[in-house]
Amino acid sequence: MTQSEGDLAQPKGARGRPFAKGNAGRRPGSKNRLSAISASLLAGEEQDLVRRAIELAKAGDTQMLKFLLNRILPRERAVKVYLPKMEYADDAVEALGAITQAVSEGQISPGEGAALAAIVNSYARAIDLADLVKRLETVELQLSSVG
Repeated sequence: MTQSEGDLAQPKGARGRPFAKGNAGRRPGSKNRLSAISASLLAGEEQDLVRRAIELAKAGDTQMLKFLLNRILPRERAVKVYLPKMEYADDAVEALGAITQAVSEGQISPGEGAALAAIVNSYARAIDLADLVKRLETVELQLSSVG
């Protein structure tokens, strides 16, 4: 390999320009050839295919049943956890304690607890910010009345 070839070579694993200069590639949102062919073959057959899938699931095809249920049932469930009223940011400690207790007792999953904790933390930050704005307005009002 000559010196000029070595200068042009890219390090292994580095990605080069995906298309030739002036060729931007396929437009965003456009379908590739296989997707377009599949769509044209299935056009007008959707209802029959869904009906057949339901028949298969009812006949005992567990894979088809799982497939259909994964698309029909909601991925998340509504959970009921008693949380104390949060008027001050410090109240978040008690709310987080209630969430921790609900997780430890098995009322909610750890993932659900984490999601609730994130909501409580966001709400506590919002309370802190609102308190800070009120205090700043009070200080500005006092400074303007003095000056």
